[in-house]
Amino acid sequence: MAELTQVTQVSESAATGTAGVTVRYFAAAKAAAGLGEEVRPLPGSGPGCSIQALLDSTPFGSAPVFARSTFLLNGVTTTDREALVHPGDTLDVLPPFAGG
Repeated sequence: MAELTQVTQVSESAATGTAGVTVRYFAAAKAAAGLGEEVRPLPGSGPGCSIQALLDSTPFGSAPVFARSTFLLNGVTTTDREALVHPGDTLDVLPPFAGG
């Protein structure tokens, strides 16, 4: 009889003890943020927050480039700023790119 093995996926933030969202900034968003990547704590006390609330919690979230950006949330494209992010998620901030 074959033995069943349970596989549990542990997010990087859970494994390292950080409770935040990995945010990666590209192109003009990287220039506005002044950094390429950070682990951002969730604002508030809930288990998640919207992409917009996460951006608003940064000192640079009101920069015009973020209003024009789209996002990859855990590898899935979204333009919904009310989409929820949770600890362990990865959010890529993608401003409009020239030529494409």
